[in-house]
Amino acid sequence: MATLDFSQLPGLSLFSLQGKSAILTGGTKGLGLAMAAGLASAGADVLLVSRKAEEGKEAAAEIAEKYGVKALTFAADVTDQKAMEAMAAFAMESFGKIDVLINSAGINIRGAIDELSQEDFDQVMKVNVTGTWLACKAVIPQMKKQGKGSIINLASTLGLVGLANRTPYTASKGAVVQMTRGLGLELAPWNITVNAICPGPFLTEMNLPIADTEEGKKFVVGATALGRWGRLQEIQGAAIFLASDAATYMVGSMVTVDGGWTAR
Repeated sequence: MATLDFSQLPGLSLFSLQGKSAILTGGTKGLGLAMAAGLASAGADVLLVSRKAEEGKEAAAEIAEKYGVKALTFAADVTDQKAMEAMAAFAMESFGKIDVLINSAGINIRGAIDELSQEDFDQVMKVNVTGTWLACKAVIPQMKKQGKGSIINLASTLGLVGLANRTPYTASKGAVVQMTRGLGLELAPWNITVNAICPGPFLTEMNLPIADTEEGKKFVVGATALGRWGRLQEIQGAAIFLASDAATYMVGSMVTVDGGWTAR
């Protein structure tokens, strides 16, 4: 009877990102910065993209010093197509290739539908959906030339389940879920994997306004199996995994990191 010789399997080396380069939009704070640090800890060089240049420089310098990788920043608005094209060109100039793109830039405007304006809705869709699409569009030509790449979109548990007073955000993240699936099918022939992370309630700057409210305690934290907000470092494992060679057979997958929220 044949047996597997596990001594010949690569094991943890599958998760190494040594020699890889990654772009992270929204990479200077919150989950984006946490994921950038996670990828850097696994050996990846990173490009942090943000509209705030000084914030980016500080974050990049801290990552470079702590992890000994090349960490750069690029000031750009993800809703500007030319800016996204310039971002991809800068990454190529700096790293010579683009192995990973993580689309983490996003906003959330809360409120009942009759309290929100069309401008509120349009703004959330523009950043969360159009911005994700434009960043993908900018890097895909290079990934096709390479014959491989990994795109990781930040969707949300609210792209999978509903929550009252969140119509702009849930609509946008539902769109990111479907964009991920469609683009994953489109790019698979080039060995470009497209997947999404669906975070649950993490205590980011975006969620600070509701952290101590009744809603935050009952309908957010109270809905998780673990009964707490996620810690920023708890997003890192999923990001490292999807960016690594351990995830080369994953296409159009939604990886939930939500403390058990969607398990109920």
